[in-house]
Amino acid sequence: MRSRFAWCITGSGHFLEESLALAARLPDVDLFLSAAAEEVLPIYKIGIEDLRPDFRIFRDKTASAVPVGTLYDDVYHTVVVAPATSNTVAKCAFGISDSLPTNMFAQAGKLGIPGIVFACDTEPVVVTKSPHDWVTLRPRRIELENVERLRTIDFCRVVASPTELEAALDARLKELSLAWTTSSS
Repeated sequence: MRSRFAWCITGSGHFLEESLALAARLPDVDLFLSAAAEEVLPIYKIGIEDLRPDFRIFRDKTASAVPVGTLYDDVYHTVVVAPATSNTVAKCAFGISDSLPTNMFAQAGKLGIPGIVFACDTEPVVVTKSPHDWVTLRPRRIELENVERLRTIDFCRVVASPTELEAALDARLKELSLAWTTSSS
């Protein structure tokens, strides 16, 4: 029976720590890392070994994204992509699946497994924490259009902030009759 969350991390640092903190509060979460995520995590001083006590970790080390096969074994009830780069959003919005997170998203949709995507570039001005300072970004029209296109994809809910991500996860937990593993304070 589907009993786990599949949490995909891309190459974005935008609210990365907050996203991982939410993942750690959920029951039964496996992390699926893109190659870009493996590059970004250490930049934010997050080691893969530091994540292992809380998560099973799957890495993007195969050309055909072999770990996606776990979706066919009825292991996962929800696929989360958080945070999602504009590159990942564009790929998901246009059906391109060439990384572990985009493959997980595509195959989950084909299996009717709900997905939650925390898109990074959702407003005309985005203030985000880089590894060393705060940065103001101005997503282009194409990035904003891709987010809107992604909102139309079957079995996909797009969120734009850690607060929206937490609310979407809370709603999913209630649908599944599950609860957070720790308090929100």
